[in-house]
Amino acid sequence: MAKMSERGEPNGRKDPVGPGGPVGPVGLVGLGLVGTALAARLAQAGFAVLGFDRRDEACAAFARSGLRGAGVATTPAEIGQRCERVVLAVFDTAGVLEVVEGPRGLLSAPDAATRLIVDCSTGEPDALRALAARLAARGVDFLEAPLSGSSRQIAAGTATLLLGGAAHVAAAPANAALLDALSPRRIHAGGAGMGACAKLATNLVLGLNRAVLAEGFVFAEQLGIAPSTFLELVLATPARSEAALAKGGQMVRGDFGAPQSRIRQHLKDVELMLDSANAAGQRLPLSQAHASLLRAAVAAGDGELDNAAVIRQLRRERSPG
Repeated sequence: MAKMSERGEPNGRKDPVGPGGPVGPVGLVGLGLVGTALAARLAQAGFAVLGFDRRDEACAAFARSGLRGAGVATTPAEIGQRCERVVLAVFDTAGVLEVVEGPRGLLSAPDAATRLIVDCSTGEPDALRALAARLAARGVDFLEAPLSGSSRQIAAGTATLLLGGAAHVAAAPANAALLDALSPRRIHAGGAGMGACAKLATNLVLGLNRAVLAEGFVFAEQLGIAPSTFLELVLATPARSEAALAKGGQMVRGDFGAPQSRIRQHLKDVELMLDSANAAGQRLPLSQAHASLLRAAVAAGDGELDNAAVIRQLRRERSPG
């Protein structure tokens, strides 16, 4: 077996070629919870991965990960020069624009090799539509691929990819193989920007389900129902939900320190929902209340905890007197 260089390529050999064209390396910008889960998926599918994160500790952890074919780049520009296909797992659309078009971004070098960018962030639909148009003018394809599911579900391949972009680009053999590696489950929501729309709409329902579950726990506690008993009740009645299955146990145990997704990240998504609804002239009263709850949780220092920790803020929401 050929040894891998620290940049993730077989020493002294060209990249392997598959039925859809060059197999790797695939660039990956963003090595947080989602990025590391995606890296594991890519490595499992046989892709070499060249990663980058602006946080040195994230790069160091990725270098130590033991993933076959994993290498670390020094800048997004290096990835842009070496990788035809790049996956983005950054925090927001501002980060996407910086990584793609910034001074040391993927396309900053005249000899940039990147021809496909797959954005797995939850972003701003209008800004992503505009970016897709600018990239098309430069001969670069753009696909949105936000994933509905926790980092654990992404790593397991059970998250659903919400695809936005041109169908023929997604169907190209090399691109389809890459998308299959990210998730075997996907729904094509439409053109550029529609992946973000789909993620925001589904995240609205998911987040409110989680908040309602937490509120139910707190209410039940005040009525004298033990948390473990309340969860048993929810799971045995029509109140049952995916949120209860995924987060109920954490809420019972108070186990929030190893996040699969973070409160501050979901607050960012809820703020995007409210902005998008406001632009369309639609009120979202439940999401407005949810945003206030999440802002209070972040202000109380819970922003880095798992989303299930929203129950901690509800416990702090006691009536005066």
